[in-house]
Amino acid sequence: MRRAILSAAMTFLMPGVLAAQGTDTVAPRIENARVERRALTGRLTTEAKQWTDQASQPQWLGYAVPQVAGDRTVCCGNGNGSWDNGCGTCRLENGHNENNMTSGQTGTAKLEGPRYLVVLFRAESKRITRIRVASEECVLNAGGLPFVWLTGVKPSESVEVLASFITGKDFDLREDDRTSHGALTAIAMHADPAADRALESFVQASRPDSLRRQTAFWLGEARGKNGLRVLQQMAKTDPSSDVRAHVTFALSVSHEPGALDEMIRMAHSDESIHVRGQALFWLAHKAGQKAVGAITGAIAEDPDTEVKKKAVFALSQLPKDEGVPKLIEVAQNNRNHEVRKQAMFWLGQSNDPRALAFFEQVLAH
Repeated sequence: MRRAILSAAMTFLMPGVLAAQGTDTVAPRIENARVERRALTGRLTTEAKQWTDQASQPQWLGYAVPQVAGDRTVCCGNGNGSWDNGCGTCRLENGHNENNMTSGQTGTAKLEGPRYLVVLFRAESKRITRIRVASEECVLNAGGLPFVWLTGVKPSESVEVLASFITGKDFDLREDDRTSHGALTAIAMHADPAADRALESFVQASRPDSLRRQTAFWLGEARGKNGLRVLQQMAKTDPSSDVRAHVTFALSVSHEPGALDEMIRMAHSDESIHVRGQALFWLAHKAGQKAVGAITGAIAEDPDTEVKKKAVFALSQLPKDEGVPKLIEVAQNNRNHEVRKQAMFWLGQSNDPRALAFFEQVLAH
């Protein structure tokens, strides 16, 4: 009994330690590599620096941390939200940097139980040149290079190391040795509160626009309720209309119920014509009565003709049984000539028999 109570107390008091211990038995299949397995005894920042400082020639270091909940399988993620449903062999030395390079579908995604994310660092000439992530079921082909596999890594320390690579300066660059995108993707996939804190820090107004845009996507894609909370704040306070426009897309990929309401609010109330138009565009991809109501409301009430025209385009993106009747209604009844003209154009692009019948009716008069 005493042992059981002590065990329960340790679980309550030291979740980070036990999470790290839980990864000790987690490891992907690593092939075509000279693998050295090490138990982490100090801080990850120290171990990573020591490993980097001796890395004159190309080599890899990896470890596993709990992965955020979801049905995604990360196969050499490229930082753009592209996932395969399964994972075969991830060729780390493929010459294409962060591209998703799976060969076959030999892996099987786990549908139940904890899942783990593999975080990978490539070093050469005593500096980190690449950061990648993969799901634990992926096979890693290291191209014959040395590979250090660490056990006992705490998720919070992993976030700390990864965050040190995110300065924002290279988010708009295209060099092959970028690390910021890989680090951001890895942080977003960590099932740890430290990841939420880090991501929230990346969207502060003092951070570069490019970093805030990229972070917004991951807040919607991977961070659930916490991500929605931060996106709602960005939607109201971010000073850049371009960033707020990206927030509308991030909200569209969120599965949280409040995301749709925030998109509707942005479509109706944001001061930027561009943001209102983007919100309408992504609302069209959500469909449903709330979304349709917001789009038709913009056509009727928005003071700017350009926003009205974007709302008409949004109607054209709805399923045809929803969009075509609404387009016909706008073409018949809207008082704005440019809006009616836009509705007619998109009806002509629909190839829908109802649109053809409407045109015949118009020509008959």
